[in-house]
Amino acid sequence: MIILDYRDRRPIYEQIVERFQELMMSGAMEENSQLPSVRSLAMDLSINPNTIQRAYAELERQGYIYSVKGKGSFVADNSHIKDSKREAVFKKQEEVALEAWTLRADRERLHQIIDQIFSRGGESDD
Repeated sequence: MIILDYRDRRPIYEQIVERFQELMMSGAMEENSQLPSVRSLAMDLSINPNTIQRAYAELERQGYIYSVKGKGSFVADNSHIKDSKREAVFKKQEEVALEAWTLRADRERLHQIIDQIFSRGGESDD
């Protein structure tokens, strides 16, 4: 579920936040599903529980999760976050398309790139 990259310059808690965000946005973690306890995730990842607590606090601050006293942390309704992120992607796409047009890039090649990414399920060639 969560894989840490110790060569990554970002703090571990940021990697955890990012990975949980990806899981929630992709639908791998459904609304109202419970996150692992701080203690169990810390043991699984062999890191300090304070790091997990910090990641969970950040996810809650951003609206990705909510906490229930004595029960744990749960995935919040993230539909508004998904909608916002989709709109941001469309805005970026518009900017890229305009830049491509300005450079007289091949329209068919742009369509081909998008089609390839969607047919591979979002996996990059890298």
